[in-house]
Amino acid sequence: MDIFSKIAAGEIPSYKCAEDEQFYAFLDINPLAKGHTLVIPRREVDYIFDMEDDEIAAFQVFAKKVAVALKKAFPCKKVAQVVLGLEVPHAHIHLIPMNSEGDVDFRKEKLSLTEEEFKEISQKIFAEFNKG
Repeated sequence: MDIFSKIAAGEIPSYKCAEDEQFYAFLDINPLAKGHTLVIPRREVDYIFDMEDDEIAAFQVFAKKVAVALKKAFPCKKVAQVVLGLEVPHAHIHLIPMNSEGDVDFRKEKLSLTEEEFKEISQKIFAEFNKG
């Protein structure tokens, strides 16, 4: 079981933003912006394009719902969707609140947030997600 599967299963703590039977969303612990969220399928699959067509469609719809909640919790021009990362062999989407393209530069210094800030951010997104 990879680290993201362990997070989705609750074996490793995370700052949950949203979930359903198929997918799980949680805060990136090295965020580019407040609200930087990772969305993953619960099923272990390394490469997003190895997902079945119906699964990837449902993944995008779930990510859209998280992005809508994220934008309400953290007003911004848009929420960027980025599929990037080779460190964890588990498909994932980065959702990042942005006001300029520079906000989505993965080479820039990451934010340093306290545990309390992470909790507050995830609770705001979770509350918006559950409003539907």
